[in-house]
Amino acid sequence: MRCVMLGAAGLIVGFTTGFAQDSGSVADQLRAGDMVRVALSREVEMSGDYLVDETGMVALPLIGLRETANKAPAALKQELVTAYSDQLRNQTIQITLLRRVRVLGEVKTPGLYHADPTMTLGDVVALAGGATTLGKSTDIRIVRDGEEFEVDLRSGVFQQVRSGDQIVVPQKGWFARNRTLLVTASISVTAIVVGAMTR
Repeated sequence: MRCVMLGAAGLIVGFTTGFAQDSGSVADQLRAGDMVRVALSREVEMSGDYLVDETGMVALPLIGLRETANKAPAALKQELVTAYSDQLRNQTIQITLLRRVRVLGEVKTPGLYHADPTMTLGDVVALAGGATTLGKSTDIRIVRDGEEFEVDLRSGVFQQVRSGDQIVVPQKGWFARNRTLLVTASISVTAIVVGAMTR
């Protein structure tokens, strides 16, 4: 978290940073179903997650309706922090933009989840309970705006999720799924052959 001290009154304005920060591109704007997380250190009752509606508007405590459409995430965060700093004094203000994504395939709890910009692809899969024993974590598929690409979680390359992403954990291949059965069968066959030869 980074904090900036403003003025003699000692206003502290904070916003979340991490492995990745919010994009400065309008293409990464919030969409309907995403959320704005507000954390106010001295106004706990107003802190919470607030849904972006189908028109791209979000109703936030104290500062009212705010438009999220056609705004770069970094610019939107700064706008909201500034709006709250005009109303509040001597407290920390954290704004986190949460993207709604869908996690499907071989995960324990498939469904819709909200991810913050510091989360890796592996973190998002973990939100869904992680891959099942049949899941193949080396070829995670992401469907984004009609296009599909694969990411190997072992690569260590950070892949930031975007609003509307569909993250699919595929099933392992037949041989990988039946490795234990094949090994057991092989041992059984070997035992039969050895037994026959020793008779």
